[in-house]
Amino acid sequence: MTPTRTAAILPSRNEPSTISAVTTAVDHALGDEHAVIIHADSSDTPDTAAQFAATPTRAASSGLAGLPRGKGAQILAALRRPELADAEVVLIADTDTRNPDPAVYRALLDQVRAGAALAIADYPRHWDEANLTNHVARPLIAATTGLDVPQPLAGDLAVSRRALAAAQTAAAELPDDLAQCVDGYGIDAFLLLTAATTGPVNSVRLKEPKAHAGSFDHLPAIFHQAVPVLLHLTATWPLPPAPARSGAAVYRATDRTLPPARVQAMVTALTDLGTGPAGYDGGPWPAHLADAWRAVTSGTAAIEAAGRLWPPYLRRVCDWLTTAQHASPQQRAQILTAVHDRLRTDLATGAP
Repeated sequence: MTPTRTAAILPSRNEPSTISAVTTAVDHALGDEHAVIIHADSSDTPDTAAQFAATPTRAASSGLAGLPRGKGAQILAALRRPELADAEVVLIADTDTRNPDPAVYRALLDQVRAGAALAIADYPRHWDEANLTNHVARPLIAATTGLDVPQPLAGDLAVSRRALAAAQTAAAELPDDLAQCVDGYGIDAFLLLTAATTGPVNSVRLKEPKAHAGSFDHLPAIFHQAVPVLLHLTATWPLPPAPARSGAAVYRATDRTLPPARVQAMVTALTDLGTGPAGYDGGPWPAHLADAWRAVTSGTAAIEAAGRLWPPYLRRVCDWLTTAQHASPQQRAQILTAVHDRLRTDLATGAP
């Protein structure tokens, strides 16, 4: 039997201290001299590209430097490379990961080799992190498609050739405003949801949180690029919803102690981003998320609906941070699960 041709894409921006270790771990996971690793870089200096080029690999390697800024633009540029034309499985790995584990990447590849359209890492997140995943992405995807993916925006994933072809076709058909979102942080939701139309999506459950750069400072950009994509693709979902899993959704909001001053600084930063237009009613989450999704199904542009959702989302995250800091891990999980289930019920019944 001819072995499955594999490849990897490493998107990066200003990560010279971690790119070499990630490259080495990915190379060990590929374990194949016929594989290829594409480094897609949009750094401000040549340091990251130089570190990648200096890292020895068994697989062939190729660097794309000077790419437009944006994770999605980097990945899509790499997918157009002729070296990837015959790859049956492509691994995409975050390059800010500290202490990367080849076994994680290997497990993702094995899931796709076994028939999954996409396999994605499911690592626990600290309770103060994953504020877009836990409050928007996971419950919305589960409620609208039936697919409960614990970490739908994770940056470590493997994708089948068929799923990538579907993603490239769909990307070419997007209106300009959504295409710009997919060129940025919207790529994660885009790859997952387009892959899900072609076959199974599997999660690889990991025991420990991932050590990587925090995303809190980038929350506005992540929200305004990822949420329009989530709203658009779930509102136009082409398949019948998958049957809901039996039992409650499991949220792993891993415990850690943050100084009260750190929590207050996060809340202040969110408040400084603005609470939105006058008249924000401060109603319970996830009613605003349900309203945004219904608006898109009724013809409102996803960009506009996401903009309206931003103020109540900020309030939701502020409320979560101030409440969850005093809660036990079990209580935090219960809060997230209750909202997850409420959104699913609201969208299924049309309840306000």
